[in-house]
Amino acid sequence: MTRRRPVSSLLLAPTFLAAVSVAASANAQPTPPKSIKSFDLSAIDKTADPCVDLYQYACGNWVKENPLPADQALWDRSFTQVEERNRYLLWQELDAAARDPKTPLERQYGDYFAACMNTDLVDKKGLQPLDPAFRQIADLKDAHQLSALVGRLAAEGSPAPLYRFSVVQDAKDSSKQIAEIGQSGLSLPDRDYYIKDTMRFTEIRKQYVEHMTKMFALAGDSIDEAAKEAAAVMEIETALAAASTDHTDLRNPEKRYHIYTVADFEKLAPDYDFSVYFKDIKVRPFETLNVATPDFFKDLNDLIAKEPVDAWKSYLRWHTLHGSATGLPRPFYDENFSFFVRTLQGQKEPTPRWKECTAMTDRALGEAVGQEWVKQNFPPAAKASMDQLVAALEKALGDDIKTLPWMSDETKKAAQEKLSMIRNKIGYPEHWRDYSALQVSRDDLLGDAQREAVFARNYNLNKLGNPVDEKEWRMTPPTVDAYYSASNNDINFPAGGLQPPFFDFASDPAVNFGGIGVGIGHEITHGFDDQGSKYDGKGNLREWQTPEDRKAFNERTDCQVNEYNGFEAAPAQGDTPALHLNGKLTLGENTADNGGLRIAWMALLDTLAAEGKSINDKIDGYTEAQRYFIAWGQVWCQNQSDSSARQSALTDPHSPGRWRTNGSVQNFDEFGNAFGCTRGQPMYPEKTCRVW
Repeated sequence: MTRRRPVSSLLLAPTFLAAVSVAASANAQPTPPKSIKSFDLSAIDKTADPCVDLYQYACGNWVKENPLPADQALWDRSFTQVEERNRYLLWQELDAAARDPKTPLERQYGDYFAACMNTDLVDKKGLQPLDPAFRQIADLKDAHQLSALVGRLAAEGSPAPLYRFSVVQDAKDSSKQIAEIGQSGLSLPDRDYYIKDTMRFTEIRKQYVEHMTKMFALAGDSIDEAAKEAAAVMEIETALAAASTDHTDLRNPEKRYHIYTVADFEKLAPDYDFSVYFKDIKVRPFETLNVATPDFFKDLNDLIAKEPVDAWKSYLRWHTLHGSATGLPRPFYDENFSFFVRTLQGQKEPTPRWKECTAMTDRALGEAVGQEWVKQNFPPAAKASMDQLVAALEKALGDDIKTLPWMSDETKKAAQEKLSMIRNKIGYPEHWRDYSALQVSRDDLLGDAQREAVFARNYNLNKLGNPVDEKEWRMTPPTVDAYYSASNNDINFPAGGLQPPFFDFASDPAVNFGGIGVGIGHEITHGFDDQGSKYDGKGNLREWQTPEDRKAFNERTDCQVNEYNGFEAAPAQGDTPALHLNGKLTLGENTADNGGLRIAWMALLDTLAAEGKSINDKIDGYTEAQRYFIAWGQVWCQNQSDSSARQSALTDPHSPGRWRTNGSVQNFDEFGNAFGCTRGQPMYPEKTCRVW
């Protein structure tokens, strides 16, 4: 189901207000969304052979007839279009609340939305909302005072880069909530953009410096001053990139678990007074913390000693500008869009303002906005059906574990125990978050964003030392996505994704199991992928496989790594060579796709048998078996810009749609049987990879 979940929200989350698409098309008017078929016969390319390329067969006509819209870098048949539908319905709710609120809660999120939509007032205010942060940065006298300055900026809700600090569950004792700190501080999507010397990255670095120069000039610098500031930022961020751990290693929980006493942690960076920072952000005292990336802080200390104070001023000024882009006047929007969206992602036109403000309000007040949305779009019957589907998928995985040829009885028992302990959270939270402490003004966009940043930080920091809330959600109800939490050992399916084409009351079982069924199986399998399998049923980082079984498991995951390494993520273009997937980065998601496809199939067989139906029954000329696999393929029909595809290959743990489809079915013999393929054809190969 998932496609964009970050590796670690602590280590890789974007800065507040650093929008994916920051320029505003204020005059673009919302249009009602089109309905989406769960099984689309018109999308099928019958000139293609499904045994050679299922993706082309299931999606070929859709891909041809649905070119990438100008305001998108990725456009797909399922996720993007459901997001568009949900966003439109949310916009209706927010627009009505902004015009005529009926309750205090509606007034709160209506005012937040109205402040974002008022671009005339944003233009009129100019950079005035950033003056307090700029004055504090200008007053910096010594680089050793950085911690106090970063702490004050964070306390006020301004962008405060360099590192991420939050409260998380202890990976080895999931009943505890502890402090954690890790690397951050970059503006480009990945460390490779700074340190790899390919022609493409060299050109992007040049364009990035030019972009910063333009932004500093817009903020009042002379061209010479702006160029000097941009060069200083680039030097610091390049050093931070070199000190950073790459995305692939960050997937490994053992490599980001290092418990330090506060005193020992402070020895890693003695020139940066973390005690002042902790005091400024008002976190309660703690004696130990997890330092996710210790070497980063050692290098940060060296960088503090090396870089002059004026360079640090430029760095903080830059992050204040960049991190606040959505709340600044149009020239800043346009310039920020030009580089971060058009250049880096290949999106030709900015996202309309109403979409941006709807998404921004959902991020800020999601469990307030989501309450009415759920009432309208996720009836109790839908939740009951999902509960039944989840039960069917969990039973199927249990049956699968029993028959695994490579796993010993001892490990099978432990796996079954973990499976029995998975908690299922479907649709929306049992208890809604209280936003009454968040002050919102309809004429203060940046102020609202800053206050929300403080509210969210305090909400997180107040968890320190308190019991874990097992019912908490990390996604808002209208979100089109899902996730598995290893520390909670639970699957989470927001109502936003439990819509057609993923889940449709009117569809036959094969289509629903090929859509949401594989999605459920995918999330459950995450508990048993290369990293999820390192956690036990209580959510603790602990080995529960025997050494022999772990060795056999690794041999099977290595097979998938090598297999997906061979898949092309982006074709060659001119002097730019083809780019292949990183099989290690995408391993967890690939394992989940492969496992989800298998166990959803098993659950489908059980369901059809209980209904007195056969997998060979036909609808619209296709057997239920064929409809199952086509439905799975049609989840991933997509068009994507080359720039976006290349960025995703570096940073996204999910494979592109073509390989989520073809990579999983070529490892599952039931696909070849369903379509009468000949052994040795691409989708029915002699050698396959299987973990679960």
